[in-house]
Amino acid sequence: MSAKIGGQAVIEGVMMRHKQKLAIAVRKPDSQIFLHQESLASEKRMALWRLPVFRGMVAFVDALVLGTRALTISANQAFEEEEEELTGWQLTLTIIIAMFMGIALFFFLPTLIVRFIADGSTVRPLLLNLLEGLIRITIFVCYILIISRMQDVQRVFQYHGAEHKAIACFESGCDLNVENARKYTTLHPRCGTSFLLLVMATSILLFSFFGWPNLAYRLMLRLALLPIVAGISYELIQLAGRYRFFCYLTAPGLWLQRLTTREPDDRQLEVAIHALQSVLPVNSGLLDNPKNASTTEV
Repeated sequence: MSAKIGGQAVIEGVMMRHKQKLAIAVRKPDSQIFLHQESLASEKRMALWRLPVFRGMVAFVDALVLGTRALTISANQAFEEEEEELTGWQLTLTIIIAMFMGIALFFFLPTLIVRFIADGSTVRPLLLNLLEGLIRITIFVCYILIISRMQDVQRVFQYHGAEHKAIACFESGCDLNVENARKYTTLHPRCGTSFLLLVMATSILLFSFFGWPNLAYRLMLRLALLPIVAGISYELIQLAGRYRFFCYLTAPGLWLQRLTTREPDDRQLEVAIHALQSVLPVNSGLLDNPKNASTTEV
């Protein structure tokens, strides 16, 4: 397969992407499936941005932009009975604020905690960076545990599981339908959960090369190196998805996916399959021309 399927759980639905096609399927309050399809422009990038690590930085930003748009579209369809629709800038602002809070929580807070613990000590910089990384991962896992108890988040996690099952069914070569997809696991090596865990593990190694400077410089360094960390993590997760030898890299991420995915019901699988079929070159199977779907195209 020359180009892999990418996906994301959204509000009451799933976004799928394959090559230059993108589709967002959402279960509306009236039980119909809303489908948004669009063709993504093929951008000619400088040679630098096609190189390993650098292409991962581009993919990371691209995923954030498309993910924001997908959330906007899904929210407006899932909550269409509300009087006001979310505008693009409103959700974008919300996500930007959430990103800054995430950076503060998972990158700034751990280094502040270590500074408090090791203030005035003579512990080696490598051990300080290792301690910082372990605190960062602990905060991340605790955060996942807390939000996984929320009912709305659990539904998103079910759609996350449906996305993985549909992709696994397709990648195994089976006919794409609910009955077949139901048999597959909710875990996938190229999942964003695995990517985030790799980002945190990679940051431990990369930050260690810069010692343990003063607090202000350390915080600026963490932020400046984040795109490089994302680029390296992107390459690692691609290798894990391509070669069995590298599967151990995503093993911890697969364990964590047991928290970020839930077993979907058949209606949720139907939505995920509908989105996936819409980005494939030739549609076939259960939902080619569904009677209960409305479609928009861009």
